[in-house]
Amino acid sequence: MRHDALMDFEPFRGELLTFCYRMLGSFHEAEDVVQETLLRAWKARERYDPARASVRTWLYRIATNACLTALEGRGRRPLPSGLGTPSTDPEAPLTPALEVPWIEPFPDARFDVQARADLRLAWVAAVQAVPARQRAVLVLRDVLEFSAAEVAEQLGTTVAAVNSTLQRARAAAAGAADLEEVREPDDPEARAVVQRYMRAFEAADVPALVRLLADDAVLEMPPVPLWYRGSGDYGRFLARVFRMRGTGWLVRELTANGQPTLAAYAPEPGGHRLHTLQVLTVTGGQVRHNVVFADPRVFDAFEVPRQILSDDFSRER
Repeated sequence: MRHDALMDFEPFRGELLTFCYRMLGSFHEAEDVVQETLLRAWKARERYDPARASVRTWLYRIATNACLTALEGRGRRPLPSGLGTPSTDPEAPLTPALEVPWIEPFPDARFDVQARADLRLAWVAAVQAVPARQRAVLVLRDVLEFSAAEVAEQLGTTVAAVNSTLQRARAAAAGAADLEEVREPDDPEARAVVQRYMRAFEAADVPALVRLLADDAVLEMPPVPLWYRGSGDYGRFLARVFRMRGTGWLVRELTANGQPTLAAYAPEPGGHRLHTLQVLTVTGGQVRHNVVFADPRVFDAFEVPRQILSDDFSRER
């Protein structure tokens, strides 16, 4: 085969990245594995046989094996709600559990993300509990819609084994949230809720924030293993945050995992500093879930400014 026919792998980078992210639960790890995949493909280009598979299918075989290797002997990436019961103490110490490989959000704006429903944090967190090989079959068959024969070729197994594995994987992931009910970030109802939430957060208006929450709303904040369930505890924790960090916040809109996401900037002398990225789940006109990330590595993936100076903010207004 001509070398230049295989040289242009770049059109596949984005979809390979979302595949590896679904498998690994980490944006940074997915970037590394995709880079490794493309390097392996380049080194193996002379052995590629177009009679056996398309370039895309061949690349997914390499990526799948790279992901399975990365997952060997490793525990799943969780959210705090997957590790224990909710806290009822809004004053509990905010001690990060840095030894836990927490799940990370996916920065939509950096990629042309298709089929975003299967990038929801709840879905990605749910499939992290599925054994790695089953997870690969689930994503390749149900998300990417490869045929059973193609998946069998990618995994070096039989069609019957793929079909059996898929049934087990579906059963293992059955506890995922009702993702079809989650509104897209540009849905008018969801946008209206997010806009009201932003205004209330900037004003540090806890009663207004609580009115936007579902009664059973969940707030969690990796790498801190604490999490809260219920609008009352959610509100009491926010009151603590505003008491500690002051009022007069700035909030900017983003999207992550196909969900509305807020960059929250806490006040400091001379401006504001990035405090958290908050990935919201909005359904039925209410905020039902907020996963709050404070890890600087997460900030790096989103390429958002760490600081907004007062002069910059004045020019924006």
